[in-house]
Amino acid sequence: MSIIKTSIGRRSFLKSTAATGGGMLLGFSWLASCQTKTEEEVMAMPEEWFEINSYLKIGDNGVVTIIAPNPEFGQNVRTSMPMLIAEELDLDWEKVLVEQAPFHTENFGFQFTGGSRGIMSRWEPLRMVGASARQMLRTAAAETWQVPVEEITTDAGMLYHEATKQSAGYGEMASIASGLPVPEEVELKAVQDFKIIGTSRKNVDGKRIVTGEPMFGLDYHKEGMLIAMIEHPPAFGMTLKSVNDVEAKAMPGIKDVVTIKSYKNGFEKGGFDTNAFPDVVAVVGNSTWEVMQAKKKLQVEWQPFNAYSETIVGFRGDKQTKNVPAGLESTADHQSKMVARAAKAGKVVRKDGNPKAAFDKAAKIIERTYSAPFLAHNCMEPLNSFAHVEGDKVHIAAALQIPALIMPALASSLGIPAENISMDITRMGGGFGRKAYAHYVVEAALISQQVEAPVKLMYTREDDMSNGIYRPTYQATYRAALDENNNLTALHVKAGGIPESPLFADRFPAGALDNYLAEEWSLDSNITIGAFRAPRSNFMAGAEQAFLDEVAEAAGQDPIQFRLDLLKRAIEDPVGEKNDYDAERYAGVLELVREKSGWEQATENGNRGVSAYFCHNTYAAHVLDVTIDKGKPIVQKVCCAIDCGIVVNPDAAKNMAEGAITDGIGNAFYGEMTFKDGAPEKTNFHEYRMIRMSEAPKAIEVHFVRNEIKPTGMGEPPFPPIFGAVANAIYKATGKRHYQQPFLGDKEMLG
Repeated sequence: MSIIKTSIGRRSFLKSTAATGGGMLLGFSWLASCQTKTEEEVMAMPEEWFEINSYLKIGDNGVVTIIAPNPEFGQNVRTSMPMLIAEELDLDWEKVLVEQAPFHTENFGFQFTGGSRGIMSRWEPLRMVGASARQMLRTAAAETWQVPVEEITTDAGMLYHEATKQSAGYGEMASIASGLPVPEEVELKAVQDFKIIGTSRKNVDGKRIVTGEPMFGLDYHKEGMLIAMIEHPPAFGMTLKSVNDVEAKAMPGIKDVVTIKSYKNGFEKGGFDTNAFPDVVAVVGNSTWEVMQAKKKLQVEWQPFNAYSETIVGFRGDKQTKNVPAGLESTADHQSKMVARAAKAGKVVRKDGNPKAAFDKAAKIIERTYSAPFLAHNCMEPLNSFAHVEGDKVHIAAALQIPALIMPALASSLGIPAENISMDITRMGGGFGRKAYAHYVVEAALISQQVEAPVKLMYTREDDMSNGIYRPTYQATYRAALDENNNLTALHVKAGGIPESPLFADRFPAGALDNYLAEEWSLDSNITIGAFRAPRSNFMAGAEQAFLDEVAEAAGQDPIQFRLDLLKRAIEDPVGEKNDYDAERYAGVLELVREKSGWEQATENGNRGVSAYFCHNTYAAHVLDVTIDKGKPIVQKVCCAIDCGIVVNPDAAKNMAEGAITDGIGNAFYGEMTFKDGAPEKTNFHEYRMIRMSEAPKAIEVHFVRNEIKPTGMGEPPFPPIFGAVANAIYKATGKRHYQQPFLGDKEMLG
């Protein structure tokens, strides 16, 4: 049980009688200064940029509509977040309706889905929404029945007073409750009293999805809207020089051809204003087919651009300079440059003990280098946005992850105040970080402004895959020192990439060794990169866990026990003060996966790989079984253990783990974007190999550590460790270790 304050400012809680009469509308605006008081200590609320707002509507018939504040692209937050409110409000889940909130910062705070922070950041504020409303309804019943409010109980949308045998539905008291003051503090339920949280609830959009109801951005339609598509440079490092649009404009159904510039000169970009091609040509017409045919008639001349630097403003106002080099880059050049740069000293990020002395005295040194290519997000729904600019008013309907962060660019580019821009948030057919970079929303709005009509901008698959915002290409070299008794005495990691380093210097095995050194480096590039499911972790986990397996083998130890022994040191006598993981929880998932997978029992083929990793505040471990059929690896089973704190919706969490595991296996086997003279060499699925249904694991088991820790990340944490589990299992099956991703690629066979 905890007591949570609700009075945190004059805008903290807004209420009014519902327009239909007899109802109750509650609006919430929770600031980051909000704090909870437990029986032992005051708990801090989420970080400031995860401000919370939410509201609910209670009808006089007892039906409750809960507004889901965050964008949805598959994690099922449109179900899980309302469950938090419904729990504390003591609702009958069968009488709950869920609506998607529009973009509205004042009412809903920072509406962001990504970083596996959704449920974690809204865990207490959304429960406060339900608890406050419940307390107001209890007060309304107490005043109506003239009994003490402490004697009023609730259950499944009903109010009860046991002594007088009186009862009423929430709808009967909603109008009275709406006129009452908001309680200064409310009591939140103890974990053992949960009835909805921790139980599996079906996706509230499930039926609409499988029956094909219009929900996604590409489904959005407005009478009289036109279709727009863009033509962008064929290669990174190039920009628009000139366009001849005479033939394109003459094509049937074409209304106009326009050129647009996404950002005004001097606009100070934020971290998510990334766009490789701010100057593009747009074809606008009546239908998708007509616009696609007209695009083929465009005669566009492109030219190389000069190197430049720009200032990027971070979340907290910090500024950094980004250097963008000129030139047409190629994968072969990237690889040679990374090898050359990695051979030099990097920036020392962490140093414990005396690693040099330990390596000098080592009886055995193991050194391995791992690399991974650029990756494209390839969301099933390509980029799209609707925009209608009418004078100084703008309406947007877009599939995007962070609506607030595109508003400054929108307002600047259009020359229209942000308060005049409204936005509907549509469901996304995948995001994975790509739709956090919403330059396509600015493009749609600029096109609408020029043609003076409502426009839906649609990227083709080729446009989407070749437009940038990729997972960077990375390289990491690990060195381990073993003494004459095969004890690990030192570890050195040097990691870098184009154009960023993937290193997390304070993660395991930092803190578990007396001698530890971490260095990093990076190389500039004009190929745009961005967040990709579990950024940086999606590479480092695979490299680290594959290397630890090889070290364990050299030390003659069982791979799981080897990791547990290191974690024991981190638990009992940790080195350093900056370790960003809980060693006991880390060990907990390894012990659970060892038990559930039957690790110590003989298996039919014995080709098993283990991997464990911490990221996004969550711990995940996998044991993967693989067989080899005519040189092709077949994943038979994956056993997964996760510690993400309290699991709000077990089925949804299990689905996320299964999706992450399958996605990770596909990327480990095939994921790769290559470039030649600045041009992406893969532009559609016939070239960019994705995992197929028949290649998914034959079985996936997901086990959750049971505890009462508040929820942490779930969408991303199961993804990074699967790469190491795949590599380690393949080694057991073939006797050959793999150091470069993808493991199969175009070969599709191990060799």
